Amino acid sequence: MATIVLCSMSKTAQAAVRRCTGLHLKRLSDCALHASPHSRSAVLFPGAGRLPRGSGGVRFMSHGTTGASAGGRARWRVLAVSGAVTAVGAVVGIAANAKHFQRAEMATKIAPANAVQECEEEGDILERCRAFMSPPVTDVSVLQSRKGEMRTRMEMLIMKTQADFCRALEEVDGGTFTVDRWERKEGGGGISCVMQDGKVFEKAGVNVSVVFGHLTEEAAKQMRSRGKILKGKDGKLPFCAMGVSSVIHPKNPHIPTVHFNYRYFEIEEEDGNKQWWFGGGTDLTPVYINREDAVHFHGTLKEACDKHHPQYYPDFKKWCDRYFYIRHRGETRGIGGIFFDDLDSPNQEEVFSFVKSCARTVVPCYLPIVYKHLNDSFTDEEKDWQQVRRGRYVEFNLVYDRGVKFGLATPGSRIESILMSLPLTARWEYMHQPAKGTEEDEILQVLKNPVEWV
Repeated sequence: MATIVLCSMSKTAQAAVRRCTGLHLKRLSDCALHASPHSRSAVLFPGAGRLPRGSGGVRFMSHGTTGASAGGRARWRVLAVSGAVTAVGAVVGIAANAKHFQRAEMATKIAPANAVQECEEEGDILERCRAFMSPPVTDVSVLQSRKGEMRTRMEMLIMKTQADFCRALEEVDGGTFTVDRWERKEGGGGISCVMQDGKVFEKAGVNVSVVFGHLTEEAAKQMRSRGKILKGKDGKLPFCAMGVSSVIHPKNPHIPTVHFNYRYFEIEEEDGNKQWWFGGGTDLTPVYINREDAVHFHGTLKEACDKHHPQYYPDFKKWCDRYFYIRHRGETRGIGGIFFDDLDSPNQEEVFSFVKSCARTVVPCYLPIVYKHLNDSFTDEEKDWQQVRRGRYVEFNLVYDRGVKFGLATPGSRIESILMSLPLTARWEYMHQPAKGTEEDEILQVLKNPVEWV
């Protein structure tokens, strides 16, 4: 029996090989060879974030049970402590210099094709689950028995996306996410990971939910209003919905808020046929405009889209600008990104592949921006402006956001998780208007007239 020597490899590479246990020996070798080359660095983005603000030298193209016991959480943390975080590995070791965004983009290009990810997708379900923040919502034995079904594949993807993003945020903040498992008596449940009052993040939440049951008439109405022709039996529509959703509110007003959500719906009609579709997107909400950040963020998303169709980015970018629009204010919520919904063509496999590519961008499109502005100084006035902009964020989520409205209309939804997207603090000033020509006025002009960043 061949012996694989791990001691000289980085922890990330070691964990990548371990996760592939049980696969063909050649696969193990491939994993060792292709584990992120940046993982040899001892520090994530060493020194990053110390670039001065505006540096011109950077060039780049819901009721639930209480949470798991402390012992249970610790057990899963021990199992996962050496787990390779693929998305983090794509950006580990990027130095704080003029090329750090370029290298992040290059890592994004390489990551989807590397052997580590192939091993993860083909490996044993239980082995993959050990790297998650918590055991999956669906019992592992059930996932094993239907390994090839889209419901299982999507649940594994959203669990991995949650773990990758949480660990990347813990690395920069130094804090730890509270993991709260909850159950929905009507069917399913979720895992809410929340970090509050950290060093960098005032509130960071990354939720996974997997729910099933029957759509209420109100929820079915929302589906029909979007053109879905749904035929229930005796007024009932069995459904399954799952997704990962995150909103991050940093303390520093020069670090943007980010949001992403990727989800899958499946509905069974009276004749037994199933309708399915995917939705999601990633968008950025800065308090102040930094054009380099905007180009990096949109460029990373565009690369992921271009791998699948040249029209995806331009179409989904426009969709994002239209969707995240606060009509009563006449402005977008932020500088956008991509957004799509009801996506069910050309076929299920291709759409799922596209969603995977998008999910893998959440770390490399955001973490370089966080590190870049980590030590930016700010004034009381800039903090006040952040609070005002957060107020706009709250207005959109409560008045227009489709996910919030669907959640509130679904029996047994967990309100704490639905409203996790709201910041701890916000501000509403009567008739607030920034002076012309100020940086505060600059972002308002962009929000009223969306920009093509790439």
